[in-house]
Amino acid sequence: MDIQAFLELCVGQWFSQRTSYQFNTEKAESNKSELTVEWLNSDDSLVVSLCQQYRIDPNQAIGGQKISWNSSSDYGQKKQTGNATIILIPDSNQPEVGKIIQTFQSQPASPGSYSLGEDEALTLTLELGDFSMEERIWFASDNLRLRTSLIKGNNGYSRTAFYSEIRRLPPQQAA
Repeated sequence: MDIQAFLELCVGQWFSQRTSYQFNTEKAESNKSELTVEWLNSDDSLVVSLCQQYRIDPNQAIGGQKISWNSSSDYGQKKQTGNATIILIPDSNQPEVGKIIQTFQSQPASPGSYSLGEDEALTLTLELGDFSMEERIWFASDNLRLRTSLIKGNNGYSRTAFYSEIRRLPPQQAA
């Protein structure tokens, strides 16, 4: 699978379950979310704007994704909604690796890198101020996506999470 096919497979509506662990507080949490992943063409105004902000020719980008979520936490916890955008700029000689630009909510964009391995798992690496994040995404089937993430600060790892995501399929029409 090439990077374009991988990204296209991500598009859709997903039911996501996350289990996370905070190392510093030794606290585990579980969340459920509704995710919507939309494809952004390289000529989309958001893609063009973010590329220009980082002095990257928008024509080098293969496009991006806009990810929106609506989460419910453990019992008694507040619901969370939000969105993120990720733009991918492949290496011209090796499109399975490249740069990324990611925005999260209204925070400034963060640069990073991506790599699609021979095992068809996508690894995203971001620098977020004093923290770095590594996320690994792969498919068990076309409609079952798995993710792990690790956040590391100056004092070592601070959080890890595992996600299982099931694609929401449209209702079947009666024949």
